[in-house]
Order: sequence, then structure tokens, then C-alpha cells
Amino acid sequence: MPLDLSAARVEREFKHASPLVGCRFDPSGRFLFVTAQDNSVQRFDVVTGAKTPLVGHQSWARGLTFRSDTPPQPAATERMAGVMDAARGALGSGAASRFPVPPAAPFVLISADYHGKLIWWDGAAAAPTPIRTVEAHAGWCRAVAVSPDGRTLASCGNDALVKLWDAATGAPRRTLAGHAGHIYNVAFHPSGTRLVSCDLNGVVKDWDTTTGACVRDLDAKVLHKYDTGFRADIGGARGMAVGADGRVACAGITNVSNAFAGVGNPLVVLFDWTEGKPKALKPKDAFQGTAWGVGFLPDGTVVAGGGGNGGRVWFWAGDAAESTHTVTLPAHARDMAVHPAGDRIAVACATGSAFVYTLRPGTVPTKK
Repeated sequence: MPLDLSAARVEREFKHASPLVGCRFDPSGRFLFVTAQDNSVQRFDVVTGAKTPLVGHQSWARGLTFRSDTPPQPAATERMAGVMDAARGALGSGAASRFPVPPAAPFVLISADYHGKLIWWDGAAAAPTPIRTVEAHAGWCRAVAVSPDGRTLASCGNDALVKLWDAATGAPRRTLAGHAGHIYNVAFHPSGTRLVSCDLNGVVKDWDTTTGACVRDLDAKVLHKYDTGFRADIGGARGMAVGADGRVACAGITNVSNAFAGVGNPLVVLFDWTEGKPKALKPKDAFQGTAWGVGFLPDGTVVAGGGGNGGRVWFWAGDAAESTHTVTLPAHARDMAVHPAGDRIAVACATGSAFVYTLRPGTVPTKK
């Protein structure tokens, strides 16, 4: 079914008592995981609305990624999207008895926190508890990613290092050194043998994971500013994604006039893989704030969510350099995720609410 960005609307709202920091859908699209300022990870069932806490971190976690021995195929995620459509508007555990909800496929969640720890969880368990904890980085571990084959985990942090791990056992494999400052994000290329990382200064490094060599640097320095008044740096890729075609998207802030308050404009820097040329994607509307999450829809449309003076989601279709569609959010967004089926997005907000938006044509029934 084709998507209709102009029909984007809230399908689910999940609430938590603490401001949210990050969000990701699991590989099947059954669950939305969010992280919060109370150091917890929360799992929301997008079909039934059930909420399950994951307690184990002792600091904020933002990095979330997943590993599965049998990753869901496109047909499986489409079936899950169909179940979500059938259950649309039905919140609460009663939805499970009214709709044919398939059992959750097994997968492992790996989360990263500001104390530099990685925690492995049985993500589909009724009450997930930590499987293992690894002391990964000195200082914040800002992001994690799993390779397309599910074998390698990459992490990055404030110690200016990218580290590779056995995604199944947590055993260390390789350390990639070369960044000059805090590393904000990391993502695998679809080939699985290349990895990109972006630091505070907007330097994007393209790594060969088989040798550990840095193949090239890409320039996203427009996402960095040194504020001479506050003597502070602000920047980095607050969100990062690699598309199926290899394009790399880095989301952050530019035109900063006040680093302390984060006053500037959201920006996505998009690189083509072959030549590494950057392209600036800007919101069409005047907006102050930061783009905190970025991703790709199945047709190649770039989507980013952000917050500052309000919350927004922006879409860039085709070759557009200015956003072709904008969704105004109910609150300041701190992260955004695209559903595995590519027909929904989720945003995690500073109010403690997470919203799932459907991009499919139609209407959402009024809740009774």
C-alpha cells in the first residue's frame, strides 16, 4: 500500500512518568522501546498497548539496537503492519483478545548508557532482565548498531573510540581510533563491511570493519560550532542512518548562536556513498532547535524528527533540499525511529509521551 505523508496522524500515544530520551522499534515492529531520564528502558506493545519496564541501567540510556538469529523478512513485518492496522484505535490489553496477535519472535535488545555500559536483554521476554553487562567506554556510550548479518556490534562514545564486539557474546573484537573528540553516532553500511561514525566536530569517518582502517573522512562540519561566548562546542550527528542504497544521513544542529541554550536550526547532511558529496537538507519552515533522529522510508524519502521551539517531523522526497512535508508534533521530540515496514514513525518526547504516527492512507477511529 502506498504511503501518504499528507495523511500522517497519531495512531498510538504511550505515556511514561519521566521525560524520554530515545526510541527504536524492534526488528519485527511489534514493540517500541523507549529510554527515559529515570534510567529505565520501557517496552510498549504497539498492538495491545501493554507497557513493560526494563530496569538495569544506573544512568540515562539512549543507544538502542537489536540482534536476532533469524531476522524478520519483509513479508513478516508487513504482516505485523497489517495486525497494527486491524488493531488501530484499540488500546489496552483487551486488544489481544479481539485481534489475532502473533507471538513475539525472539530477539536481543542491546542498550547503551551514559556510564559507558552496554546491557544485553531478552527483548521478547515477559519480564526482561539483563543477560550481560559490558563496561564498554570511558564516559558516555552514545550509540550502538548491529551489522546486517547480526554478528557484529558497534559502539561509540566520549572516549573518541569506536569499538566492535561479538554481538552474541559481548566479546571485544576491535577498537577503531582516529576521531579527535566525542563520537555521537555510528551506523553500518548495508554491505556489513563498512561502518560510518560522526564526532562532535562533524567529522564522519568511513571504516573498513575487516581491517579496522579508516577509508576516508566525510565533511559534516556544518553540524559543529564553537561558541566563543560560552567557550563550548556544540554539534555532532544527533541522529544517523544509512539507507538501503548506501546514502548516509546525519542529523543535528547548525547556525548556532547560543551553545548553552542550543539555539540554532535543525539540519540533515546527506552523503551519496560513491563520491561522498554532502547535501544540506533544510526544513522549509522557520524553526529553532535540533534534529535528533533521522531515517529513510522505503521509497528513499528522508525523514527527521526534532525539537526546540516545539516539535516537528520533516520529510524530504526525491531530490528536494527543502522539506516537502512537515508534521507538527504535540511536544519537543528527542528521538525518532522508522518502523521496519516503513509505514510508520515513532517519536520520543520530553514530556514522557511517545507517539506512533501512521503514514498509511485512511483514518484512525475515534477511541471510545
